[in-house]
Amino acid sequence: MAPHLRARCRSMIAAALTTALLSPIPAAAADASDQQGAALCTADRDHPLAARVSQDIRAALSSRAGSVSVAVHDTRTGLVCELASHRQYDAASLAKVLMMEGALRRAQEWGRGLTAWEHRRIRPMITRSDNPAAGQLWSNLGRPYLSRFLSRVGTTATILGPYGYWGLTRTTAADQQRLLGVLTDAPDARGFLRPNARAYGLRQMADVRSDQRWGVPAGMPRGIRAHLKNGWLPRTAHGWRVHSAGVFTGGGRTYRIVVLSHGNPSMAYGVRTVERVAHAVHRALHRGRAIAQGFTPESEISEVPDGSAPPEGDFTRPGEEPGPKGENPAT
Repeated sequence: MAPHLRARCRSMIAAALTTALLSPIPAAAADASDQQGAALCTADRDHPLAARVSQDIRAALSSRAGSVSVAVHDTRTGLVCELASHRQYDAASLAKVLMMEGALRRAQEWGRGLTAWEHRRIRPMITRSDNPAAGQLWSNLGRPYLSRFLSRVGTTATILGPYGYWGLTRTTAADQQRLLGVLTDAPDARGFLRPNARAYGLRQMADVRSDQRWGVPAGMPRGIRAHLKNGWLPRTAHGWRVHSAGVFTGGGRTYRIVVLSHGNPSMAYGVRTVERVAHAVHRALHRGRAIAQGFTPESEISEVPDGSAPPEGDFTRPGEEPGPKGENPAT
């Protein structure tokens, strides 16, 4: 090949590579297994359902940018869905579920109910995502106890945040499914959480205030009750983290949906991505039933962070008062 033709070929290849590297990666194609067409869902008792939900989740994410992880479990059909479920994200306010469960487990181990002090912090921490309450409970439980609790639950990739910054706890969709399971699964031989403790935790998540009930409830039908917690936090790397995790009960079934995401250009964009996935799951599980909650209107989505972590690089040092500091802007 003539030198000028070789040079032209090299230029064209370089241009093509640059274009490919700069192009946004669709959320649904973020995982190598997904790119290869691996099944997202399985269901021992309903194989057509698994195929349908797999297809619908792919369709929901087909044009979305950013990274998205999904974990679904339905007790009636045995449906299990996993998309990039072991990818780590900053938990943001999802870490508050861990704290609530840790407090419930500790009270059970000590042979008592929750104290008034614990209840006064757990309820606002969950129902209105109050940060000062979360910070106090985090410090009271302590890292050693929370680490032991995570080990007991069986999480494999959840790492507590540094310097008391619980919002920077790293977690995965698979681990969030395990944490939701603490509130829904029957106690094991060791009596993980007793029924009254599980009922208490679910009741707090059912009472999350209306402006924080976006995310995984989107598409759920009438007669189903949502118990949820969300997290929403922008940082310099990976843009907005927008997460939603929930337990759904009613109609003789219990199922759980977790959707974690980052790389969202705005909170509203992330909320819509999460809700597209949730809508697909609810629709598949309840074919033909009237929808009780649709997509959250963009005008009702605040771009105010959940306040679960400080600005980039603004950390206290060991021995200083643990953060985060200040009221949650959304409260």
